[in-house]
Amino acid sequence: MPVIRHRRTRLVPAAAGVLVAVLGVSGCGSADAGEAPVERKAFVFGGKALTIDADDSVLEIVPADIDDVQVTRQVDGWVVFGSGPEASWGMRDGTLTLKVTCEAVAGDCEARHTVKVPRGVAVTVDDDNGSVTAEGFTTALKITSDNGSVTVRDSSGPLALSSDNGSIVTERVTSRTVTATSDNGSVRLGLAAAPERVDTVSDNGRIDIELPASGAPYAVTARSSNGEVDVAVPTDDDSGHVVTARSDNGKVVVRSAN
Repeated sequence: MPVIRHRRTRLVPAAAGVLVAVLGVSGCGSADAGEAPVERKAFVFGGKALTIDADDSVLEIVPADIDDVQVTRQVDGWVVFGSGPEASWGMRDGTLTLKVTCEAVAGDCEARHTVKVPRGVAVTVDDDNGSVTAEGFTTALKITSDNGSVTVRDSSGPLALSSDNGSIVTERVTSRTVTATSDNGSVRLGLAAAPERVDTVSDNGRIDIELPASGAPYAVTARSSNGEVDVAVPTDDDSGHVVTARSDNGKVVVRSAN
């Protein structure tokens, strides 16, 4: 699984020589969250909608036959002249907060969380810095990453996905409605059932939409301000299956699944 990595190096004249000496002596290696101890915690939850507020961590989210929200985390790293990695987690008013802080003149920190959610719960994710993967949901998913990719697999609920700096990918999705927006990254949607509406936007990246080869026509609007446009599905402007794809800088492809 990919992990989020932080490196901050800032030298000031008074500390530069000391920093070089410290790094030379310590020989600090790379952080590896995959090798870090696994911590587990369950949070009492009784609602139908969960919000996950995360910062500086890779997230994996899955539904499960459980009553509470269950979280595992792995955190690893080192710092010079600073503090971290410092991890915190908590639940309040239906919001699960997962934070990892690593602040130093120099350092290398990694973190990842796996969140198991009771089945039937809609999930909203806001991750400030890290990739997000969700799999197996039948409920609504709204996922936003400020700096990281967003991936959804084997899900059927409504999807609203966005990334300010990262790709958006869906695989084997049967959702009726899908919205995907990336400010700087590609959008690749693999849909296993004919959707009612798909709306995709990329300010700087390619868009690929793969639709079921069911023979049903689609009302397609596809355009790119700077890139080729290739529509290779049956089309009908009056179709109840509406697909929109817009890229300011990148190729746009709408095609049938093989």
